[in-house]
Amino acid sequence: MTTDLEKLKTRLQALRAKTIANGCTEEEALAAAAKVAELLDRHDLSMTDLEIREEQCEKSTIETNRKQRQPISACIPAIAEYCDCKVWREKDDKGIRYVFFGLRPSIEMAHYVYDVIATAMQTAWVKYALAQRILRYGKDEKGSFMFGMAVSIGEKLIAMKAERNEANRVSSGRDLVVVRHAIVESEFAKLDLNLRRGRASGKKLAAGAFEAGHAAGQSLALHPAVGGKRMTK
Repeated sequence: MTTDLEKLKTRLQALRAKTIANGCTEEEALAAAAKVAELLDRHDLSMTDLEIREEQCEKSTIETNRKQRQPISACIPAIAEYCDCKVWREKDDKGIRYVFFGLRPSIEMAHYVYDVIATAMQTAWVKYALAQRILRYGKDEKGSFMFGMAVSIGEKLIAMKAERNEANRVSSGRDLVVVRHAIVESEFAKLDLNLRRGRASGKKLAAGAFEAGHAAGQSLALHPAVGGKRMTK
């Protein structure tokens, strides 16, 4: 199965380069997330439950190089759920990092989805700032807009995940989520981590900017096209 995993990783890298190269919209980011989920499900559906259980769980770390939590943190749990992973936050002198834990294809997918969402959020902010003719803005305004986007993206990922799970059950008669979660929960317990629930950042939000960011995400379809066409293989 190593060859198949390498092929899947290569496909993810190619999709990432295609999506991120010139910036991407939230619509394109969601389409990309749907596509990589399709690739992952297709990979796992080609395997027996026993073969999936023989795969190893791994960690994938995303360094933010920031001391404070960034707006994208609002959709990190949704990314983990969408990719059937565990996720936690660590912090040291270098800053905050997110650690995704799960089956190798799943954590590769989580890293990919994180990257395209981060790109989409930056692209959307630039577009919004230009449209509003914002020449000078405070951190609260930019952070609020991007936080609103992250919240809406997280909501959409959860909805997309539920729809995807049901589609897989109907088409294959199998519940991949149950199989994946059983493996991940078992391996995660062996790590014996002492995780604490995070606290709210306490940052003030600019209501107008937050609502604009959230509305931008809510106006999009769950399965949008990229460049006017649905993403293909």
